[in-house]
Parts: sequence; structure tokens; C-alpha cells
Amino acid sequence: MTLHELAPLIHARRTALGLSQDRLAKLCGLSRATVNQLENGTLVDLGAAKLLALLALLGLELNARPKPTPLDALALLSQTASVSYRRVLQPAELAQALVQGDLPEAITPHIATLLDEAPLALILAAVEQAALTSRTPPKTLWKHLVQWAHALQSPTPAWA
Repeated sequence: MTLHELAPLIHARRTALGLSQDRLAKLCGLSRATVNQLENGTLVDLGAAKLLALLALLGLELNARPKPTPLDALALLSQTASVSYRRVLQPAELAQALVQGDLPEAITPHIATLLDEAPLALILAAVEQAALTSRTPPKTLWKHLVQWAHALQSPTPAWA
């Protein structure tokens, strides 16, 4: 959940408790302006400790749960890596390369694009899928990705 999504819940709970923005701010150690921005969905950032304390005070919980993974992350990632190329990277080809750690010359440009441009959440989901289907430890697949990133000199900070 984002702060923007929490805004109506916080507003509804505050009003149900009969609290003004000013009183809530004083109770939880925030400024009234911060509470106002939070409720209006315009607050950009609020530290985790402050947010959790505010939610606890209001009797609300923030629950973490896994996001549903894309139906076929390997297919989506292969498609993302193939956008600029005539030859399409096949999901099975990508999975095999991830598992074996070899970087076939034919897919090197696709892998470079994948490393530099693909959303990291999609890469993570594809690694999870490849690990499950191949029964290879995810740690091995990450090792291969990092090796490829170094060999291809990817500028993406995640691969440093």
C-alpha cells in the first residue's frame, strides 16, 4: 500500500474517533500540516516508524503480504528484452541461460537490454519462476545475472 492509498483510511478513522487533524498530530508527534498532507494523499514520504506509530494509535494495522506474481514472468521478461530486436528471445531460452549461466552470443543483446531496462520486480519474478521450474537455487540464478551484468558492463546500480 502507498501513502496515497492509506489516506482515506486514516481520514475515516480519525473522524470516526472525533479527532481533529491538530489533535491527532499532537498525539502522534507530527505536525498538523503532515497529517493534512497525509490525508490528502500529497505527502511524499513518512518514515516507517512514524507511519506505524500513527496507524497503531488509530487502531489500524499495516499488513505485508506477497504480491501476486505475473502469470508468466519469464515470457514477460523475454518480451521486454526483445522489444528492440528482430529476433525474439524465447522464455525457455532465457530460463536455460539463467540456469546454466552461459551467455549465448545470439541472446547477448537481449540480456544487455534486460539488465539495463527491465523492471527489477519483473526480473525478480522471472528468477523465482525459473528457479521453481528448474529446481535450481535462486541464489545460483542471481549469481549468473550479476556475472552477466559485470561482463556486459551494465550501468544499472542493482548489479554493482
